[in-house]
Amino acid sequence: MAKKQRKSFLASLGPGLITGAADDDPSGIGTYSQVGAEFGYGLSWTLLFCLPFMIVIQDVAAQIGSVTGRGISANLRRHYPRPMLWMAVLLLLLANVINLGADLSAMGAVMQMLVGGEMVAYTLGFGLVCVLLEIFLNYRQYASVLKFTTLSLFAYVAVVFAVHLPWGQALRGVFIPHVEWTSAFATGFVAILGTTISPYLFFWQAAQEIEEEKRHHHKPLYVAPKRAGPEMARIRRDTLTGMVFSNVVSIFIVFAAAATLNVHGIKTIETAAEAAQALRPVAGQFAFLLFALGIIGTGLLAVPVLAGSVAYAVAEMFGRPASLDSKPLQARLFYGAIAATTLSGALLESVGMNPVRALYWSAVINGVLAAPLMTLMMLIVRNPRAMGQLTLGRRGAILGWAATAVMAIATILFFASLF
Repeated sequence: MAKKQRKSFLASLGPGLITGAADDDPSGIGTYSQVGAEFGYGLSWTLLFCLPFMIVIQDVAAQIGSVTGRGISANLRRHYPRPMLWMAVLLLLLANVINLGADLSAMGAVMQMLVGGEMVAYTLGFGLVCVLLEIFLNYRQYASVLKFTTLSLFAYVAVVFAVHLPWGQALRGVFIPHVEWTSAFATGFVAILGTTISPYLFFWQAAQEIEEEKRHHHKPLYVAPKRAGPEMARIRRDTLTGMVFSNVVSIFIVFAAAATLNVHGIKTIETAAEAAQALRPVAGQFAFLLFALGIIGTGLLAVPVLAGSVAYAVAEMFGRPASLDSKPLQARLFYGAIAATTLSGALLESVGMNPVRALYWSAVINGVLAAPLMTLMMLIVRNPRAMGQLTLGRRGAILGWAATAVMAIATILFFASLF
């Protein structure tokens, strides 16, 4: 019986698990490694702090998709002024292309470290592989591939067990908040929030809930409210699992950097690939290989999510078909956006754009977009015209607005730190 329940639980995981795992992309790994290298275990608590906010806002995104049967762009198009929609999609497009460039460059750099050769060729090659898989696999096959790729995140758990970790000190860093009144600490805090709560994840999870409904031939919940109870329970279980998994892995990445780089005086890491390289002399070849292979695995998971979230947003903005189950000729704009954003990101390295600098601007754009977009999502999820009788309850609304406020304050802190 227990085995059957475990199988049922694992089968119910999907959009939430994939979304959470995709949050630990190579650029995120670079951020968490830098935080661990610079502050040791001192900022680990921020990942626990932002977990409930991450859960609630992703749950809101999932509810919007499953209840309305439309993605976030389609709901903005339907209920709010067009300039809001255009600005949100444009900023998402810019941020994601830059983030794609940083992730693909990290994957290319790791491949170059492992086997030699040309980094640009590897970067373009990874981009092309991701595009072809996303275009030519149907949704069910592709969802299975993405679920399998989440296993690559266990590499970072293994790294921690491969090095000497002072568990008492590390766990104190997670459960006892430590604050330094410095601009560097504030920047690190904001960087973690911005990396953890990212707008592209909102668009992706909403769209994936719609894909799941289509796969099971179900109607949106506002049309079939009798299904709402068990379906909302599944969404919450899936989202909770995905976000907890994501943040636990993020904490392990901070631990790995703190236990190896920080204690050896290495305080500055600019990329995920640089973090992997720095591990080799202080933690050994095994830890280096685990960390490096994890970057490639997480990149293969995150790149399609980044490109796919833009494609859903762009196609919905123009009212065009947006589904991984559509044939390429039936959804030209959708698949064209996937190809264009992925390959544009892959080409950033070849035209001389510094991926570290690019990530900085990606964080700026995400900072501009996150809090306003979260505000719009909260308005949608509380709007009876969009959600019917399944509007978000009072407790969820309080948590959702709290998450929005925290992200707004973090954005203000980020821009204050620039000056």
